[in-house]
Amino acid sequence: MNIYRYEENPLLTPLDVKPYHENFEVVGVFNAGVTEYNGETILVLRVAERPISEDPNVVKTPVYNVNTKKLDIVELHKRDGRYDFSDSRTITKKESGCFSYLTSLSYLRLARSKDGHHFTVDDTPFIYPSNIHETLGIEDPRVTKIEDTYYIYFSAVSPLGVGESMVSTKDFKTIKHHGMIFSPENKDVTIFPEKINGKYYALHRPVPKSTGSPQVWIAESENLLHWGNHQFLFGLRENMWDNGRIGAGAVPIKTDRGWLELYHGANKDDRYCMGAILLDLDNPTKIIARSEEPILSPEAPYEVEGFFGNVVFSCGTLVEGDTIKMYYGVADTSIACAELSIKEVLDSLK
Repeated sequence: MNIYRYEENPLLTPLDVKPYHENFEVVGVFNAGVTEYNGETILVLRVAERPISEDPNVVKTPVYNVNTKKLDIVELHKRDGRYDFSDSRTITKKESGCFSYLTSLSYLRLARSKDGHHFTVDDTPFIYPSNIHETLGIEDPRVTKIEDTYYIYFSAVSPLGVGESMVSTKDFKTIKHHGMIFSPENKDVTIFPEKINGKYYALHRPVPKSTGSPQVWIAESENLLHWGNHQFLFGLRENMWDNGRIGAGAVPIKTDRGWLELYHGANKDDRYCMGAILLDLDNPTKIIARSEEPILSPEAPYEVEGFFGNVVFSCGTLVEGDTIKMYYGVADTSIACAELSIKEVLDSLK
């Protein structure tokens, strides 16, 4: 399969974005939702910032305070035996096995481009934590345009769990909040861009705690807010590239052969690749074909090295004719773009 990685990659790095918070540093600009508006490519960026610590043995972690509407900074010493600091992204309480804090706060910021290669980033957040479901940040947005409205949905992170919340806009200025559309523990939601037989459909990734694995499900809705008729769609595959973790990626692409969904999959060593699955046009609960091999793997230096290396992770694409422009996060650090042929992706599926 022919893959054209943009020569300018990575298109945006943490050095290209000014911190919004005083005495913070930007550690990640990645996993962007993608759309077009007024002749421009719009990236809804996940921006991750962390407080600067003068002591290498002290980790400062930010928490949004819903009462003061400001950030509280919690300081933890690496010698504190209650916590596991081994993951650069999270601080896990050993007693529970669940993360208690994140080492950075994520929110969403807009970037705009006339050519899809060179972007200007807004100085202030577009969507910022605002309620008890978002006290540890908001992450990994997707954008689905339906008629004249852009629906933007993202992982909302708090001690209550990780769920999926949604806002909408018509002009990327005024935002309407719709609340949480998938409750914890759930993420990697992507909503189809049109009704199918009178219903909206969405892919989502619940995380079972008692039995089962995090795998991809499909749900339907009459109004984009209340989702039901949940059905298992596809899961992990032993001894393959996606045997560790999977989740929906970009908004499904309508082709003459079916709905093409680009999804992320990781192996048990947390190497994240992009693959594809083809769903029936009239019945998206029916699988037609799936990738046996990844369509994009971390190979370039900026995909291999970073805040969390060996990761390619797409939340959005643009389509021009046979060309998929896949914008994707690299190493949980920066944004890149690669072009693929729809025909070649479809022909690669089994």
